[in-house]
Amino acid sequence: MMTKTNDLALLQKVSAFLWAEAALLDAKDYDAWLSLWLTEGFYTLPIGEGDDFDNQLNLCHDNDRMRRDRIRRFQQGFSISSAPPAHTVRTVSRFVIETVEGDMVTVSSAEHVIEDKFGRQRIWAGHMRHTLVASGDGFRIRAKVVRLLNSDGMLNSFSYLF
Repeated sequence: MMTKTNDLALLQKVSAFLWAEAALLDAKDYDAWLSLWLTEGFYTLPIGEGDDFDNQLNLCHDNDRMRRDRIRRFQQGFSISSAPPAHTVRTVSRFVIETVEGDMVTVSSAEHVIEDKFGRQRIWAGHMRHTLVASGDGFRIRAKVVRLLNSDGMLNSFSYLF
């Protein structure tokens, strides 16, 4: 059982997990990414500052079915935004373990995503918060919230996940 938020070994394990998640997303290995999730988990890109994701406007607030549907559209080309898929390189940094409660760890971090599509590059930055549940030697994702810096401004369609 984990009990400390200043545990460097825990920070190292959490960082490695989030870096591995980023690598899966850059590789578009969406099936492996889906396997990181708990069924009851939510992937959320909120608009603005609120935390009541069920009752506010979000870019997405995906439960298990919606995550799988989104991935299926990416993989089958049924989404205009995913044809052709963008190439991405992401950097995840500034890991801070916020809370540890039993086997649940909440960690915040920063993310930069560089997208290349049609010979044009765009850069996105966001604050991330993951709620992870210890599982065996690793973690499973219960919640992932990505607050894009310009979430309430003009956004284009995305052919990838943050």
